[in-house]
Amino acid sequence: MPEHAAEVTAATIARLAGVGRAAVSNWRRRHADFPKPVGGTETSPSFALHEVEQWLRAQGKLAEVPLRERIWQQLSAHPAGAVTALVHAGGALLVVRDRPARWRELAVLPDALLAERLPDVLDEVLRERFGEASEAGAPRSGPAELAPSVSLLRGAAELAAETGAREAFEFLLGRHLDANPRQYTLTPQGPADLMAALAGPAATVLDPACGTGTLLCALPGATAPHGQDNDPELAALTGLRLALAGRAAIRTAAADSLRADAFGELAADAVLCHPPFNERAWGHDELAYDPRWEYGLPARTESELAWVQHALARLREDGTAVLLMPPAAASRRSGRRIRADLLRRGALRAVLALPAGAAPPYGIPLHLWVLRKPGATPRPAPELLLVDTAGIDGVTVDGGRDRLPWPVLQSAVLDAWAPFDRDGTAAEQPGVSRSVPVIELLDDDVDLAPARHLPPPAAKGGAAALDALRDDLGATLGLAVELTPPPAAPPAAGPARWSLTTVGELARAGALVLRTGGAGTGSGGPAVLTEHDVLAGTAPSGTLPEGPAEQPVLTRPGDVVVPVLGGGAVARVVDDATAGAALGRNLQLLRPEPAALDPWFLAGFLRGTANNRQASSYATTASRLDVRRLHLPRLPLDEQRRYGERFRTLAAFEDALRLAGRLGEQLVQGLHDGLTDGTVGPA
Repeated sequence: MPEHAAEVTAATIARLAGVGRAAVSNWRRRHADFPKPVGGTETSPSFALHEVEQWLRAQGKLAEVPLRERIWQQLSAHPAGAVTALVHAGGALLVVRDRPARWRELAVLPDALLAERLPDVLDEVLRERFGEASEAGAPRSGPAELAPSVSLLRGAAELAAETGAREAFEFLLGRHLDANPRQYTLTPQGPADLMAALAGPAATVLDPACGTGTLLCALPGATAPHGQDNDPELAALTGLRLALAGRAAIRTAAADSLRADAFGELAADAVLCHPPFNERAWGHDELAYDPRWEYGLPARTESELAWVQHALARLREDGTAVLLMPPAAASRRSGRRIRADLLRRGALRAVLALPAGAAPPYGIPLHLWVLRKPGATPRPAPELLLVDTAGIDGVTVDGGRDRLPWPVLQSAVLDAWAPFDRDGTAAEQPGVSRSVPVIELLDDDVDLAPARHLPPPAAKGGAAALDALRDDLGATLGLAVELTPPPAAPPAAGPARWSLTTVGELARAGALVLRTGGAGTGSGGPAVLTEHDVLAGTAPSGTLPEGPAEQPVLTRPGDVVVPVLGGGAVARVVDDATAGAALGRNLQLLRPEPAALDPWFLAGFLRGTANNRQASSYATTASRLDVRRLHLPRLPLDEQRRYGERFRTLAAFEDALRLAGRLGEQLVQGLHDGLTDGTVGPA
């Protein structure tokens, strides 16, 4: 195998050949000449890309590896690491875009000459875009470093001819970030766009913790973007993204912004920042007398307030800073004096609470702080804008990181911010936003958490809506009474003694088909029927994960879906409303042959407690159901349908009880809310 040859996993092989992962497993078992693993682990082996290509071509399963995939495999297997390869590719793409004629001259040279002459051309382009003063931040490489990357650079240039230089680099960077999600703390595009909109148009902009440059790229009109990051590789990637995105004069630096500020004389129009959270070693002792602490020396546990004051120090007068902050920074007692001074002097203008899932860490609802540097004659800000986006229609607190409606969020936040920014006050929206007099906030805690200062939203529809809910509950309870099963009576001939079969035997005989959930990727696909949906009897609520398109298991009317974890006795028959949904993880689908099995008969007997107990195993801490071991009686189809109709009636009764429970909870909570907010009287 060639030195530094690219390696691929079974999932990548499936993507190359346009098949599912199971097909690759079958190839390995059936074909003795399938390439042997060269790395990875026993459960997740890796294979040499060139050997896989040869085998696929010989089998007629591959005409040519797609250009994007070939470049990505070269990048991910680069001997100096993927980030170094990204920097090299980005530099070459910059030459392709800014010096196309020079690149064409270089591209016809042998590999060794290309690696030797490219650095001079690259330096010329970098000096033009980054300036002489940005030597430390500009991503420069010499001939020796570029030599292993020549094939990658040629491929990247070929891709740029198809898609454009910027798009080619964004593709490679995006694949790298997706492949290493735990290595970076990224700012998603949704909050980045919102932060840029809050900052407004800006010519000179700074991100002192720039990461991969998402925030700076969100302000495409900036003519002088400045980025600094403690990681030299990230600073280089940010510089390349900005250089490929436009013609601005870029300045980047690789150093800790708090300890070694590279832009000490900068007076920016805007500062955007997603700082590191909860850092204890941010420089508290060595920076105790730093002039940036105009509003007070931050406590050792208040690193975020150090970043806030650093941002203010790098703004021009009346410039705007927007920082993504942890919610604790708005209420920790150790930071109350700095928060109070920020309010008194008019530097802090708004605190905006985002839903959980907006940005990492995804489990908590982060805040956006909007600050404005006071002018030469500071004027106290009489009011502070507080917004809680969890109260906006269409936004759920547990919406998840990929399911937040960012257009709705951005519109609602800007609708509150625009009049406040213009007039210094804004009309109150109960439960969503309020312009609070600063004097009300200057108490012992100086707690700026929006939810603690916003009046609750009025109950939707008031008393009339609660009356309608009560009527719905009454009708549902009436239906539950009608569906209540009659008194149970034993069979006249005594307990039935059936001849039994198993689901596994029925599957082998062709009476039903077994399918396992969890497969399928690709945005914009069908809704996913999750394990929770089956247990709660609700509509499909999941979404397919991002990734190359992979066909999921789709449900049909009459399918029976069974959860395999937890040891519960649950089976759901798919109706017309649920049909077409993708089958989620930890679910097993049984598709009965209509001429042999009634679906309601099948689902009813699968729910038997004793049946589930004998088919469950406890190999781990959780019980797991082996669906193939579940028992069914051997009955004629007519007799199955008699049982099936009774099971269908029981399911309708169960649905009515479940709906009545949900309506009852809504009515009780609605009455509590109405009584406490004054929209419902005690009579």
